Amino acid sequence: MHVSASTLSLTVVDVDASRDFFRTHLGYEVAMADDGFCSLTREDAAVGLVLLRKGTDVLPAEQRDREAGGLIVALTVTDLAAEEARLRAAGAPITMPLREEPWGERLFQMTDPNGVVVQLVEWAAPDSGTAGSDSGDGNESTAVRVVTPSADDVTVSPNATMTGLAAPSRGSAELSTWTVVMEAGTTGPEHSISREQVWTVTAGTLEVTCGDRTERAQAGQSLILPPTLVRRIHAPERAEAHVSMRSDGVASVPGTEGTRELPWAR
Repeated sequence: MHVSASTLSLTVVDVDASRDFFRTHLGYEVAMADDGFCSLTREDAAVGLVLLRKGTDVLPAEQRDREAGGLIVALTVTDLAAEEARLRAAGAPITMPLREEPWGERLFQMTDPNGVVVQLVEWAAPDSGTAGSDSGDGNESTAVRVVTPSADDVTVSPNATMTGLAAPSRGSAELSTWTVVMEAGTTGPEHSISREQVWTVTAGTLEVTCGDRTERAQAGQSLILPPTLVRRIHAPERAEAHVSMRSDGVASVPGTEGTRELPWAR
């Protein structure tokens, strides 16, 4: 058997209410719709949804008056904490707050106007200290993770585009890595990072200014930026770089209070 797509059909009282919930909070789009019917899709791996009005003749007689209940629509996402913060700020009906289970599952739940429970899930990184301990032969192959970035891992700012690679939300335990693309003539804001960073330039040229001193690195060279160093990064020509740091690093901006997380490194 070859399955080319998956769709979950939900029987609800108010099709429009569930449609608006999934579109507003979870980014679904309407693929098809008619009276008492709506098909919802996303461009990623999320399961397709069909909403059917309770009592519709499309359903077999023994199913027409049954409503979606006792099931959970579970969606695995990256950066679960950021998703919860976004949904809380949007006033989404979060009915179970963020929690972590002993087996490494992190999750929270929402409930739509028809009682459909939606669970957003993220899996905690495995404990590297226990890898291979069951077999006792030192084989840690089960701990290897392959990371393929998606559109959800891309952050675009006025000065650069960051694509997250390894990070705690994508399986790493200690380090975060990402790529940076800066167009010619762009300059990032003055800032500092709480952890050491290594920038390896893979294309073009980058300039890093600290006070009255500027260092230049070309493709094939690396910049080692010490923690808390106030710096400004400029691209005299289009440049690309690969960046690595400890995953708990945060940013500070001179003249402002508090710190800022780097979403592509979480």
